[in-house]
Amino acid sequence: MPRPLVMGVVNVTPDSFSDGGRYVEPRAAVAHGLALVERGADLLDVGGESTRPGATRPLVAEELARVVPVITELVAAGATVSVDTMRAEVAAAALEAGASIVNDVSGGLADPDMLPLVASSAATYVAMHWRAHADRMSAHTDYSAHGGVVPGVVVELRQRVEAALAAGIAADRLVLDPGLGFAKTAEQSWELLRGLSALDSLGHRLLVGASRKSFLGRLLADAAGEPRPVEGREAAHLAVVLHCARAGVWGVRVHDVGSACDALSAWEALEEGGARG
Repeated sequence: MPRPLVMGVVNVTPDSFSDGGRYVEPRAAVAHGLALVERGADLLDVGGESTRPGATRPLVAEELARVVPVITELVAAGATVSVDTMRAEVAAAALEAGASIVNDVSGGLADPDMLPLVASSAATYVAMHWRAHADRMSAHTDYSAHGGVVPGVVVELRQRVEAALAAGIAADRLVLDPGLGFAKTAEQSWELLRGLSALDSLGHRLLVGASRKSFLGRLLADAAGEPRPVEGREAAHLAVVLHCARAGVWGVRVHDVGSACDALSAWEALEEGGARG
């Protein structure tokens, strides 16, 4: 079974839930991205819009100013770069700057120009399961019409696949993301992780992003019910990374690249029947 690719997160935002503001200055973001490559990242995902619950959207000009200089520098340094955006205008500028992957958390629903834009390029397209923008997605967690969250996500992602193919995006350029935490309760995110095999019916590669998310914090809540802070969730996240590796996913989107790579190296050694070196 192939090892999942490790996609390192580079948030060029002032308000992301995990590291908002830490890398908003372009030089800091570039240095962070290069450090992630040094630690083993196969891909870097550069985003200029926070999608944490309740977040408001930046202006297009703001998002462009955040991501394009960073992508340009990282590509020049030899990194493989993904742009994390829901906007076709931003995706177009990012591809022009050298990005080779468009990671669209809306799966083409937020901007009708996104799918045609990607179809006109050679980029890989990551379509995530999505129902609403961050400021109202918590009101869209009812999957009873589909018999539960797993069949619901399968049905709705299949619709995004059909839309992408109809727009002209080749099947071998599609990657799907179940969207943990996006219009999902904590338990629904766990259900999706337990049901990853059901997504195989869609016939496309999978990217899973669980790193530092609130469903991990809720699992690790203290005696008073207070969720574990972001910085204390990594051990639980590594268990999810290894679960994803066993499920055969194409990639995992992570913040702590070094820890994820270490865990996957140990997993590889066990799968191969003997450590190397």
